[in-house]
Amino acid sequence: MSPATIFFQMLSLLLMIGAGWLATKTGLLDEYTNGKLSPLIVNLFNPLLILTNGANAVGNIAPETLGLLVLISAAMFAFLILAGMVLTPRFTKDDRQSKIYQLMFVFSNLGFIGIPVVSSILGSRYVVYVTVFVLMYNVVFYTYGLGWMEGRLSLTALRAMINPGNLCCVAALVLVLCNLRLPDFVLTATDYLGNVTTPLALMSVGYGLANGDLREIFGRPKLYLFSVIKLLLLPIVMMLPLCLVFPASDLLPVCLVMFGMPVGNMPLMLANQKGIDARDCTALIILTTVLCVATIPVLLALFL
Repeated sequence: MSPATIFFQMLSLLLMIGAGWLATKTGLLDEYTNGKLSPLIVNLFNPLLILTNGANAVGNIAPETLGLLVLISAAMFAFLILAGMVLTPRFTKDDRQSKIYQLMFVFSNLGFIGIPVVSSILGSRYVVYVTVFVLMYNVVFYTYGLGWMEGRLSLTALRAMINPGNLCCVAALVLVLCNLRLPDFVLTATDYLGNVTTPLALMSVGYGLANGDLREIFGRPKLYLFSVIKLLLLPIVMMLPLCLVFPASDLLPVCLVMFGMPVGNMPLMLANQKGIDARDCTALIILTTVLCVATIPVLLALFL
């Protein structure tokens, strides 16, 4: 796929964000509606998208490929944790803000944005690869992430790992590994429901953009510096050894997209829960999501 094609695929995602912005400005999408949509996306539509693409990948993916992705995703999070420790002091000296910046470096939007992007520019068969990253994300978030914020690991945090997203990730991997197929009528239903994910997830980002302070989001050089590091520099550093070890692997495009994803929502949720000023986090979620429309094609052009 040419860089121009990838750019226009990403541009279509930006238009969906614009649709959310317009719907919010015209009163079609408000706080109550968005508040109801977000749990539906997270707990129903996105998990079913994962399950559907896992079912569609049966017979097309070798088990050793999934094992390799487990190692790559674990290495990615280990690198991002170390990178965050080194880079966070360059952005803030405040202890409470440092916790949030560290989490923003580590936890990208692999599912909410990553799955639509991979499905759109690479094809639906690659989405099952994303499930491995999403599972690893949840393991790291509910162990390291919550432990980092609390200063300890709790049983409640581990119980939170049992959720629809993780269950569907596991189910999708079981289908692939055991070569099991869903009945056609079930697959048709999950396919239709899962396809709702992309437009609704991106419209939700547009809602945040419409309600944000544009000067706060787009007018601060520090946030652009963070975005360049997060969306371009760190993915390039991670891709270099991967390209040397696996120069012709079809895993490279998926890994590259996962490495280049924008800041996710979980650091914001933890900041709000702990009463930490979340203005930088909110702005960076929106800014990096908008900018990745341009940075993902750049990364793919550099490495593929």
